[in-house]
Amino acid sequence: MAALYPEELRYTAEHEWIAVADEDGLLRIGVTDFAQEALGDIVYVTLPAVGDDLRTGDTCGELESTKSVSDLYVPVSGTVVARNEALDTNPELVNTDPYGEGWMLLVRPSENLDDVGLLDVAAYKDVTGEG
Repeated sequence: MAALYPEELRYTAEHEWIAVADEDGLLRIGVTDFAQEALGDIVYVTLPAVGDDLRTGDTCGELESTKSVSDLYVPVSGTVVARNEALDTNPELVNTDPYGEGWMLLVRPSENLDDVGLLDVAAYKDVTGEG
């Protein structure tokens, strides 16, 4: 089955997606369908705490699957305003709904999205080899 690539999202080469979540400019962040498929069954998710300040490119958590442990990278600097608490007890949401119920963080950005080198869907497909 081919991975899903919603057109309205921005992406990173590390397989995170970013969506503007509301009119205040908050950003919802998660991992892509391509990433969850490559990882296999997610069994544990580690996320930063609400209030943590994040810097672009740093690691901010981990995804543990039946195959491996992978780092979660910060796509844009900012402050965590919410984390998906449902992933504490239902990490499989990352597999079943990566762009919906499997979201990970809500961040108030401290830098402009256009300044951090995010990818559009065509460029991300090139990264995955599906472009």
